[in-house]
Amino acid sequence: MFVAVYWWRVHPGKEEQFRNAWRRGTELIREKYGSYGSRLHCDADGRFVGYAEWPDEATWRAAFDRKMVYDDPETRAAFVDAIAEVPANADPIFTMTVTDDLLLRSVGLSAAP
Repeated sequence: MFVAVYWWRVHPGKEEQFRNAWRRGTELIREKYGSYGSRLHCDADGRFVGYAEWPDEATWRAAFDRKMVYDDPETRAAFVDAIAEVPANADPIFTMTVTDDLLLRSVGLSAAP
């Protein structure tokens, strides 16, 4: 398994818009590019951090090289509109191969904050 970690700062008041667009975009990326999905986190300073799982680096790289474009311009526009800051080139802050996985998988995790 391979993971990519991203972060975003969101315009104040657009957190729900961002989260909704992130969820829909993640579903579309999973369907189109074969990711295993992602988890969204919020750190103490309000920055959102996404941890995306992929079957392998090659699958992630193919999607990343295509900029993970999906066929839903409204979702993409809402996502971009909510973002105030991203790392340079919107590159992931980490890309890593999983060597050991002891994370318990919960069934039915809530999408609520």
